[in-house]
Amino acid sequence: MAVVEQERPAGTAGAGRAGGGPAFVRALREAPRRPTLAAAAAAALSLALYAVVRHLVGTSMIDMLVYRAEGRAVLDGTDLYTIRVSEWDLPATYPPFAAMLFVPTAWAGVGLLRLLVTGGNVLLLGTAAWLSCRLAGWPRRELRPAAVLLTTGFGVWLEPVWTTLRYGQVNLALLCLILWDLTRSDAGRAKGVGIGIAAGIKLTPGLFAVYLLLTGRVRAAFTAFGAYLATVAIGWTALPAASHGFWTTYLFDSSRVGKTEIVDNQSVRGAVARLLHTAEPGTAGLAAGAAAAVLGLAVAVWAGRSAPHLPRAEAWGVVCTAVTALLVSPISWTHHWVWCVPLAVLLGAEAAHERSRPEAVRRLRWRPILGVVLLGFCSYGMWLVPHHGPRDLYLPVWQQVPAALYPLLGLAVLALAAARVRSRRAALRRTPATLPAQRPGVRRETAPVR
Repeated sequence: MAVVEQERPAGTAGAGRAGGGPAFVRALREAPRRPTLAAAAAAALSLALYAVVRHLVGTSMIDMLVYRAEGRAVLDGTDLYTIRVSEWDLPATYPPFAAMLFVPTAWAGVGLLRLLVTGGNVLLLGTAAWLSCRLAGWPRRELRPAAVLLTTGFGVWLEPVWTTLRYGQVNLALLCLILWDLTRSDAGRAKGVGIGIAAGIKLTPGLFAVYLLLTGRVRAAFTAFGAYLATVAIGWTALPAASHGFWTTYLFDSSRVGKTEIVDNQSVRGAVARLLHTAEPGTAGLAAGAAAAVLGLAVAVWAGRSAPHLPRAEAWGVVCTAVTALLVSPISWTHHWVWCVPLAVLLGAEAAHERSRPEAVRRLRWRPILGVVLLGFCSYGMWLVPHHGPRDLYLPVWQQVPAALYPLLGLAVLALAAARVRSRRAALRRTPATLPAQRPGVRRETAPVR
């Protein structure tokens, strides 16, 4: 008989009651003292080492300075999209609603803001770790504080997280907003609001609303769309001139964001541009992006629709949706790939349950897969190839692989998810299992296979 999952999958009725700060406090109280203290000590040591290395290599936090300039422009009433920051002349690229959220950053000095943003991002990393554990349904609640501490302490070495902290980016905030929304109960009327707000800040999270729609959660999808429209309306009301400029002109000017071909861009379009040695991949880039979109959404929806029957299928659907958004976006900087955090937790959950599965589904070896993924995101591979000046356009074939490391990992994740769902659905058909003895009056149902 197959092993039955002990924890309700994220996204089902009642899941929302387990989230948030109080849940972590309760889990911390229930946690065994020795492993929790050991995890805390290891995390503190790792973070201290990170602080030393960060000081030695230096951090520009240039994106934080752009956000601060945007907030100042809103306060001063200056043209939001004509500002330029630093010697790189970086412009504002987010919608006006985002600039309004950045206003508080203009009230702090740069030195203080560096400390606040760095500390805030570390706390957000811990929050993302907690929500990722909830999404994957692993480990048991009393062991989650240790898992969160270890993920926070060692997660700073993952290249997307390191770069997010280095630039003072908002990626971890958006990650937490989306994970918070997707780990709430499907019965909640406000489910989708977090996704809509995230899309109002950075557009690409809107793909999660499509995921909700295609997996049958129509109300949540339309709630996300409504929340997104609300952010647009707020921007138009408060900053009409800037909103008109952004939604009619600047949104379609990709040159404001950056160059497509540089190794910083870890999207499919960027990989194609480097492979073809051109700054504008044209039809080839569009075709590759469209193929990735169709493949990624198909796998994500297949996994999401399997969630009522297969454990962690919803987590795979969410991760695959994120990977798809990163692959198809015209520009996905390396720090956008902070979804490596929930991916690593999900793979850890699969590895932890590997031995408890029936032979029918033991086809994937999750421990080495987890090792390869962690090695990939800790290798900083794209930075090891020549990438200064125009060198990105002239990489030889053997350097194309590290230069396109994240797109390749993303495509591998989609293939892995498809194989995982296929093998478990096949095993479920071949070896149906029933729950053990039920209380009188409780209907006996088919149990999911790990």
